[in-house]
Amino acid sequence: MSDSPLTDRQRQVLDFIQRHHREHSVAPSLREIQAHFGLASPFGIKRHVDALIGKGALHRLEGKARGLVPSDLPRQQTLAAVPLFGVIPAGLPVDAAQEPEGHVAIDPASLGVRSGATLFALRVRGDSMVDAGILDRDTVFLTPREPRPRDIVAALIDGESTLKRYLLQRGLPFLRAENARYPDLLPARELVIQGVMVGLLRAHA
Repeated sequence: MSDSPLTDRQRQVLDFIQRHHREHSVAPSLREIQAHFGLASPFGIKRHVDALIGKGALHRLEGKARGLVPSDLPRQQTLAAVPLFGVIPAGLPVDAAQEPEGHVAIDPASLGVRSGATLFALRVRGDSMVDAGILDRDTVFLTPREPRPRDIVAALIDGESTLKRYLLQRGLPFLRAENARYPDLLPARELVIQGVMVGLLRAHA
């Protein structure tokens, strides 16, 4: 951190960002900081944030809307704010332009993917994947790529979204649950793989 002292307002802004990080594992947006301090415009907050970055109290993860990271949280320097798009099977984001309902902060390296990789998150609904250790209300992290056999995927099958294991039989793809009570799913018209699962966050009990 720079030897330049922080002003009282800069210290207040930094304290709020640090507290938000501790409570939510992601930075507040400029508008959330603005609302917290009751200001009419975000421009004053931006000046304080820029000054905190210049003084080394904050750094910014490039390309992330909530990419402000306090410099006294070195372990969180690699955190990415992953967009959370509702639940699966009912809420998979078919339209890539759909707005996420929130973000989940996670280190991409903990998922075995490179920093900067495209990721999105979904909340699980149901018990069709319990034998793979994926439980109701868990959050799964996925990346868009071509699936390999036995990958767990978020898929759109004949217009319906689901999280299942991707398999091939005689060269033809189908989906299988990890729960014997559920039948295999064979596409009648189309099967679109929208993401391959790369990690999971267990729901709180």
